[in-house]
Amino acid sequence: MGLLLLLTSSLLSSYFQTGRVVNAQRLFTIREITLSIEPSPDVTRDTNVTLRCHAMVSSSGQEPLSREYTISKDGNTVYTKTSSSSEDLLYPLPQARVSNSGKYKCQINIEGKQLTSSAKKLTVTGLSQPILRLKNGVVNEGEEIKATCEAPGETGSLFFFFYEGSKEITEMQVSSAQAEAKFRLSSAGFHKIHCDYTVLVTPDSFKSERSNTVTVSVKELSITPVLEIFPLYKIYEGDLLTISCTITDSRYNHDTFHLYLSQGTNLLSNGDSKVNHSMIALAKDPGEFECRLEMGIVVKVDTKTVTVTELFSVPTLTMSPAEVFQKEYMTLTCRSEMFASERLSKEELTYTLDPPDSHLIQKGTGVFSGRTLSNDFNYTCKAQAKGIVKHSKTLTVRPKVSVSTPRISVVGRAVVDQSIKILCQSDAGSLPINYTLLRDFTELSTVSVKLPFQQAVFTVRISSPAEISKFMCEAKNSQREAPLSKRLNATVIVPLTHPTLTVIPNVAEISEGDHLFLICGVDGTPPVTFKWYQVGNELPLYTTTANLNHSNYQVPLLSKEHSGTYHCEAINYANNVVRSDPVVIEVRMALWKKVLIGGFCLLAGVVLVVVLVLCFKSKRGKREAASELSVKPSSPKSDDSLTVNLTHDTEVYNADTVKVDKAEVSVWSRRPPESDAGDDEESSVETNEPDVEYTEVVHPQPVDPDRAPLRKGTDTVYSELQNSPHGAADHHDYGSVEYAELNSEQPEINHYSTDVNNYHDLPEPVD
Repeated sequence: MGLLLLLTSSLLSSYFQTGRVVNAQRLFTIREITLSIEPSPDVTRDTNVTLRCHAMVSSSGQEPLSREYTISKDGNTVYTKTSSSSEDLLYPLPQARVSNSGKYKCQINIEGKQLTSSAKKLTVTGLSQPILRLKNGVVNEGEEIKATCEAPGETGSLFFFFYEGSKEITEMQVSSAQAEAKFRLSSAGFHKIHCDYTVLVTPDSFKSERSNTVTVSVKELSITPVLEIFPLYKIYEGDLLTISCTITDSRYNHDTFHLYLSQGTNLLSNGDSKVNHSMIALAKDPGEFECRLEMGIVVKVDTKTVTVTELFSVPTLTMSPAEVFQKEYMTLTCRSEMFASERLSKEELTYTLDPPDSHLIQKGTGVFSGRTLSNDFNYTCKAQAKGIVKHSKTLTVRPKVSVSTPRISVVGRAVVDQSIKILCQSDAGSLPINYTLLRDFTELSTVSVKLPFQQAVFTVRISSPAEISKFMCEAKNSQREAPLSKRLNATVIVPLTHPTLTVIPNVAEISEGDHLFLICGVDGTPPVTFKWYQVGNELPLYTTTANLNHSNYQVPLLSKEHSGTYHCEAINYANNVVRSDPVVIEVRMALWKKVLIGGFCLLAGVVLVVVLVLCFKSKRGKREAASELSVKPSSPKSDDSLTVNLTHDTEVYNADTVKVDKAEVSVWSRRPPESDAGDDEESSVETNEPDVEYTEVVHPQPVDPDRAPLRKGTDTVYSELQNSPHGAADHHDYGSVEYAELNSEQPEINHYSTDVNNYHDLPEPVD
């Protein structure tokens, strides 16, 4: 059982990494690694330098750990070592060189766990002095020299440079401490040679001091080139020149050198031992000749200069007159200003015009005349004598074009009382052209057009459209008579004035449902843009452009919402906005509505009259029926309630007492009518009807300043109550009828509401 547990523990421990279990017996962790430079990071050449790599590792167990160290310089591995010791790793740099300078790092690796130190920079200063050695101290011209430059004890990547005096001869890069160069010295004499080197330590470089100086003697070769020219003096154009190029010593092998004969940059001939050349002397050609000997890098030359006198000068071609127009006569003259009279007579010098098929005719020696062409033409004059031909410079004849009749027009639009720009231009004519603006043949101003993109523009003002036709212009580019343009014909825009807004139908006759026309009219030049506005709306109701001085806006079906204040605005190409006076429009009620309302009112009146008549007749009948009742006018002297007893069928009927605003009201039975025939009938009739009781209510009347005073007499209010046949009060509501009778000669019908606190005189019945 114990063995099984031990095996399980071993298997589990194999899964742990660095800082955990490495094997069954130990654990470890790398705590720190540092790199130091001894004795100092900055040392001089030949100092013994040591790089010390110190690692702090914590572990369990006694068995040592296998440590792998790596030293790198500028990112490149320079040293690797595996050790089981816990001591520091030492990397020696004996007799340090500049090439050892750089940034160093140390890395440790234990069982796959790595840790790298921070970088440390080592700087080594001082280089050894280079040593120069030459194989031969004396050489001939063009002979190869071998030189060796050594940098004792230096390592790394080196660049060697070889110099002749201050001039660099060659350079080369090597990885060793010395370099060998081969070069040639082309000139004879003594030459001082030295060298130096540079150690490249990325990204820096270190240059050494210069080496020792070695003197080289270069002996001149005895061979030289010889140049001969015949004749050498008093040479004129047309003379024959004979030229030869040779060498002075024929002992040398011809295969080792070469001869070249040239005149300026023109190579005339070449050869191995001797070169000959013949040519006609010309003054225009360079006068320097050269014989050149090339032998490897050795070059020797011989030069001579000859002077060639002109037989005649280069001709010049002129034209008269200086300016000509198309199809006009002109004269071209060809002349050589100088010729060698000792060698050449005037008659021997001839002139021709090129091209030969020119339309001009020769009138004399070098004189040619004829009409100019319609287009530009190039002419060249050729002078010739004793085989020498010289050409003049090309003369381009540009016949001027007479200015055509100018055209006059308006730039933009012509508006009355505003600045107007008038353009005057011709379709053809050579520049410069002078344009003059005239008003009824009176000159106003002149503009000179000198460049193709320029224009003759004049600014004027007019006060009426008729003035526009008074302007003309003339164009002139020669002494000829200046052509005159036609009179200016252009549309003149008159600014808008007198805006009016006309309303159809008449403002007083506008009703609902009508068609409204708002006509806006102006004085001025169309087209005109019209806009109609209603007060309260910023945007126009309608906008239109018309070629007339007026336009209209129609509202097809008017309603009350169309009532308001209207105005119109107008604008044309003069860009001045004019505004009409405002017009107030009130949309009245439609006629059919008026008729309907009138008919309704008339019908209501008729109904009211009928109702009034019926009411009057009804009240009159009731008054006649109640005329048998006599009312004695009386007024109580106090505000106390007053009780009046009435008899009915000659018996006293005690009715219930009714309180009205603290006042008691007594109900009395009506007395029977007197015995006569007519009254008997009424009595018999009344017997069949319910008994009627009349109650008189007396109300005190407060003083009301807003109420009209009462009339003289007694205001009486009767309340008609209907009794049951058994004498008990019937509380069913059969309605009430009010009667008022005043003690005046003319009876009146007054309607009063039974307001509280109103007192009425209670009349006494009269027999």
